[in-house]
Amino acid sequence: QLQLVESGGGLVQPGGSLTLSCAASGFSLDDYSIGWFRQAPGKEREGVSCISNKIATTYYVDSVKGRFTISRDSAKNTVYLQMDSLKPEDTGIYYCAASLIAPVQFMCDSLPRKLNRGSWGQGTQVTVSS
Repeated sequence: QLQLVESGGGLVQPGGSLTLSCAASGFSLDDYSIGWFRQAPGKEREGVSCISNKIATTYYVDSVKGRFTISRDSAKNTVYLQMDSLKPEDTGIYYCAASLIAPVQFMCDSLPRKLNRGSWGQGTQVTVSS
């Protein structure tokens, strides 16, 4: 069974950090581009950061540039999202997804519209609040 499981969310104060993990089972993440997406209350799901499957090209939405870092660990079959200097507007449920859509910016921009609600996992809740 092909599955992605997100973890690592939590409650953090503004300025704090969290590291999210996206672990795969049943397939190799190295064969796919991987993206992190988030959905804030009352808002559409949006692409946050994506990393390509071959040369690890990365893309970040403007609002997280310089604060978030996406990375792969092939040995653990896991993709991470290191989130620093967190802001209240980063609050939301964070999801990961795998795709062969290229380039990664297009993947990040288009995947939320292409995948139906049932195609997403449980996600992990991130709450940034004092």
